[in-house]
Amino acid sequence: MIAGVALFGGSFDPVHVAHLIVAQAAAEALGARVHFLPAREQPFKRSAHGATPEHRAAMLDLAVAGDARFAVERIELTLPVPSYTVATLEALAARDPGNRFTLLLGADAARDLPAWHRVDELPRFAEVVVLARPGATPPTHPLVRRVVDVPALDLSATAIRARVVRGASIRYLVPEAVREYIAIHGLYR
Repeated sequence: MIAGVALFGGSFDPVHVAHLIVAQAAAEALGARVHFLPAREQPFKRSAHGATPEHRAAMLDLAVAGDARFAVERIELTLPVPSYTVATLEALAARDPGNRFTLLLGADAARDLPAWHRVDELPRFAEVVVLARPGATPPTHPLVRRVVDVPALDLSATAIRARVVRGASIRYLVPEAVREYIAIHGLYR
C-alpha cells in the first residue's frame, strides 16, 4: 500500500464527476490523499484552454471542498510553460524536501511516457501509478510501478464545454458548485 500524497494532474477544463470518481478510486486503492494538479499549459495539449489556470484551480477548489482526502496543488501555475511534470516534481521537492509522491497517470498519458521531457528523472521524485479502466490494457513502461483499476465513465471536459456552447445542461456532469461557477463567470461560451 502506498501512503502519502498522490498527484493527479490534468487540464481540468472543467473538472467533472469522472475526475472525482477516479480520484476517489485512487485514494481508496493507494491509501493516499489526492492532490489535483491543474496544468498551466500541457506540452501535449498546447491549444488554448477554455478557462484560465486560475479559473480551473478555483473550480477544483469548489469540486473538492469538504473532502479531506482531496486538495488542490497550484504549484504549476507559478512555473514556466509548458508544464513539464519533472519540473513540477522538482519544484515540489525543493519546496517540501524529503517528500516522495505518487504520480497518477491515465492510460493515455502513460502511453505517451516515452515522449515526456526528462522522463528518466521521474523516479527521483515519484512512483508512477497508472489508472486503468475496465477492459483497457494499461500501457507497459519500466517506470510504471502499479496499475489501479478505476470505473469506466464516458465523460470528457471537451463534451462538457460543447454542451455549454450549445446551451445544454451540464447538471450532474460537474459538481453543482462548478456548474454555478461556470455560469456566473460565463466560461466556455
